[in-house]
Amino acid sequence: MSLVLRLPTGIERRLETLWRGLPDTGTGQIDFSAPVGEAALVSAQSVSWRVFKNPVTLFIGGVAAVILELAEPCVRTGIWEHSRFRRDPVGRLQRTGAAAMLTVYGAQSVATPMIERVARMHAAISGVTPCGVAFTAADPALLSWVHATAAYGFVAAYTRYASPLSEPEIDAFFKEGAPAAHLYGAVDAPRSMREVETLFAAMNGRLCRSAILHEFLDLLRAAPVLPRPLAWIQGLLIRAAIDIVPAWARERLDLDARQSLVERSVVKSIAGLADRIVLPGSVPAQSCVRLGLPMTYLYGPQGRRE
Repeated sequence: MSLVLRLPTGIERRLETLWRGLPDTGTGQIDFSAPVGEAALVSAQSVSWRVFKNPVTLFIGGVAAVILELAEPCVRTGIWEHSRFRRDPVGRLQRTGAAAMLTVYGAQSVATPMIERVARMHAAISGVTPCGVAFTAADPALLSWVHATAAYGFVAAYTRYASPLSEPEIDAFFKEGAPAAHLYGAVDAPRSMREVETLFAAMNGRLCRSAILHEFLDLLRAAPVLPRPLAWIQGLLIRAAIDIVPAWARERLDLDARQSLVERSVVKSIAGLADRIVLPGSVPAQSCVRLGLPMTYLYGPQGRRE
């Protein structure tokens, strides 16, 4: 059975409009179909290109990543006091998601300058946590934590809700992201799930419950994150994100996933459908076109590793 699902043109255009409202697709000003033939930082044959094509699991994984990031006091202070996250959580998620999409799919001549700009922004941010610990956002250890939590969230969400990946595929996903992570300054970014687990174990004692984390979740539940036709699933996706946070971290952070088997089934159905729908105007489809590949490339067996 074909993995590809094409819809009537009118429905495709409507869905493209909806997807552009999601936090992971705030890339409307970038033409991913150009420059023609120019490779991205990550290969089109990669596991990463398959994982990042799913807007539903990117949202789930992105929320899980922010939860883990806000659990670390230095990262939490940097995000909460030195960005617009508190005032504009949706916009911040959109900008972060756009940077991730550009890093994976964008032509190298476009992605590299963007990463350099982000690195310069990090270099200008420093502060002190409420406990008196000084930090800089350019600290390689903090950047590696942020990268690791994002990569973990994306691959865990895709595997749990869209399409199970094998252990070698998951390890390949982390390895594929390491070169770009180095450009951001995350020089110790994990290159396998085992390395992620090692980092999680090392960070266990530094993570702590915070009213800020729960304020973030309250803001996210109340914010118009999704387009109106999709608003009914917002709570389901947030609970799905909490559910993929490791159990030990949920306990330490006092988080209750409260995800029923029915809710998990609904999220799997939505994510599975999103993984099959090819939208011609989407970032993954346009990136394939740039490289002379069919826009359906990532949805068929040719886009999967043997």
